Amino acid sequence: MNEQEIFYAMAMTRLTNFNFQQALELYKAVGSAQQIYEHRYDIGDILDDCSPRLIEALKDWDEPMKRTDFELQYMQEHGIRALTLNSDDYPQRLRECPDAPIVLFYKGNADLNQAKIINIVGTRQCTQYGQDLIRRFLSDLRQYCPEVLIVSGLAYGVDICAHRNALECGYPTIGVLAHGLDQIYPYRHRETATQMLSHGGLLTEFMTQTNADKPNFVRRNRIVAGVSDACIIIESAAKGGGLITAEIAQSYNRAVFAFPGAVGMTYSEGCNNLIRDNIAGLISSAKDFVNAMGWKEEMLRQQNYADGIERNLFPDLSPEEMKIVDLLKQTNDLQLNIISVKCSLPISQLTALLFQMEMKGVIKPLAGGMYHLLM
Repeated sequence: MNEQEIFYAMAMTRLTNFNFQQALELYKAVGSAQQIYEHRYDIGDILDDCSPRLIEALKDWDEPMKRTDFELQYMQEHGIRALTLNSDDYPQRLRECPDAPIVLFYKGNADLNQAKIINIVGTRQCTQYGQDLIRRFLSDLRQYCPEVLIVSGLAYGVDICAHRNALECGYPTIGVLAHGLDQIYPYRHRETATQMLSHGGLLTEFMTQTNADKPNFVRRNRIVAGVSDACIIIESAAKGGGLITAEIAQSYNRAVFAFPGAVGMTYSEGCNNLIRDNIAGLISSAKDFVNAMGWKEEMLRQQNYADGIERNLFPDLSPEEMKIVDLLKQTNDLQLNIISVKCSLPISQLTALLFQMEMKGVIKPLAGGMYHLLM
């Protein structure tokens, strides 16, 4: 990635932190942060509905540039990478979200674009029932799908339990932070966070010297939801951060699942409500989850291929269908809207094509509006 582009993207996020959604629109419209800097005095001509406050903010880059210089030095000294929206290693799933961060700061060794990524979230008051669910779920999931990236928020309760059990099961795990990478909050999770750096990593959109203020946790939750294929709620009260993550995941057309709990139990109420309102699918085991995602069938197909069993040849496909196949060969398990954009096909036409391809046995629809290539 061009170092100058990283510099300008970081400075831009410093300028536009009050309106990151419109900043993203501007970034996509212009194509790079460096171009935004070069057009800082005529931004209104590029984006018609750009807010006056944002136009004014983008005129003065002096302080953000000085701050960025300091940040880049800290990053170099501590092995932190900046992933801009145009970087190849930026999380592709998150890139397609309407409020994706322009820059992410990452320290770790996990592939943020690996084939299977799930997040596990829930209450900070995780009960023994919830702890047992996490332990059993991840242990069993490991038998079905040995390569899954586990994402959570490094908070008390469900989050830290998910991270620790992921490490015990041999899964890489990513903690998404609501602050900069110069600190760990809560501090008592520092030892686990250190282990994660060599078997997963830490990810944030915030520069150093950013505290874990309340609004940052909601912003953090959208990253947790956006980088993942599915969101799994373990336990939650009627209100809580896990429910916010689930709602965001649903808005991104991600699969959402919840473990049910006993009626009247405080930290099962949120999960039961999600299931009742058809926001989350009910699961009681890793097997339920794997079947719902279509991952067990994929695992068996891969095993058959490894054993030398020939795959079926593609049936006759139209040029438009082959375009979809070629895309899914590069990055399998994509959502309908992503396929539409990548293949330049309107949703109405694409829906009909996908149905025909499903009838031909070429693709399989998955939970969350995802499509998986079978051949």
